[in-house]
Amino acid sequence: MSAKNDIRYLADTSGNIEAVLLPWALWEKVEPQIKKLLREATATPVEQRPGPLKSFEEFLHFWNFKYAYDPAVHCPHCAASCADWRVAEGQPFVLTNANIGGLLVFHCRECGSTVRQKHFRDHVALEHTPPTP
Repeated sequence: MSAKNDIRYLADTSGNIEAVLLPWALWEKVEPQIKKLLREATATPVEQRPGPLKSFEEFLHFWNFKYAYDPAVHCPHCAASCADWRVAEGQPFVLTNANIGGLLVFHCRECGSTVRQKHFRDHVALEHTPPTP
């Protein structure tokens, strides 16, 4: 295996390198060595951007569902919860995504799960993805 020929650098349209493509055989050799680095990179705490997210403001502005918006968030994985994620002490949940279609995505600070609230016309569907070990 020749590193010069097997490693591919993936660049955007401006020529800035965004990723590196490794052959599987090489990945199997380096993966154990970089697992710690990968865990450290994902251990960076998620912070709520200051001020309300514009997409969340739009979500509330266009609210026309048959029920009132409820800011309570609950994590089914670790049972963390708060009555209002926007003002809860210590910010147990960080809003990471929102759209006017009714989707709100939160990051649970307690366990790292992703909690999704899918707002439909007459109900809310709750989903979550546990953190990867």
